[in-house]
Amino acid sequence: KNFLFVAVALSVFTVTSLSASAQFINNSSKGSSMNGEGIVYGPPEAPSALSFAGILHVATTKALPLYVATEFCSNLQFKYAQLLHRDVELLKNTSLFGFINEWWGTKYRFGGSTKKGIDCSSFTGLLMNKVFGTALPRTARAQYAACTKLTREEMSEGDLIFFNTRGGVSHVGLYLGDGFFAHSSCSSGVTISSLEEPYYKKRFIAGGRPHIAEDCYAGNM
Repeated sequence: KNFLFVAVALSVFTVTSLSASAQFINNSSKGSSMNGEGIVYGPPEAPSALSFAGILHVATTKALPLYVATEFCSNLQFKYAQLLHRDVELLKNTSLFGFINEWWGTKYRFGGSTKKGIDCSSFTGLLMNKVFGTALPRTARAQYAACTKLTREEMSEGDLIFFNTRGGVSHVGLYLGDGFFAHSSCSSGVTISSLEEPYYKKRFIAGGRPHIAEDCYAGNM
């Protein structure tokens, strides 16, 4: 009797495991592709349930296709991937987008530096300090002076971007790549805009990469 019980239990466990594995591959492979041998990519040892530990084991033992890799992406990454028209797995700096998300929609206030209102240079100053550990001068013009100048083609994620909105260097944001930048705008507050928008395209001055050490900013803060 004991032998019969063990055999039945083992059969149920096996069927359950195979069912969960099949469900995992079936649900995950929508829109997925097969490899050169016509085999659908899946876990080398499919977990008996769709647990985080099981998927993590797969991720650390075998290169996975996109449909599994995206399981590890956060809602934050999906949100900003849509805004930036970018593949979600390419948004790796979650600290950067977490900061932008935290301040998103905060209204513009000249001279402001809090959630009640913040201006463009305060926003870039706080962002660079919190996310990249870099101190910046207080004003857009001073930040521009503290940077190595870059053309649009030379800019990359994390660089500053400067505009002439009312004479000289008068607006600053943080470049996110692919022509997008985060900033505190007069009309929308903290938001993301595109360099292709006629207003910003016409007023673009240059990109900038900070080059002065933190202790050199003391007199400008």
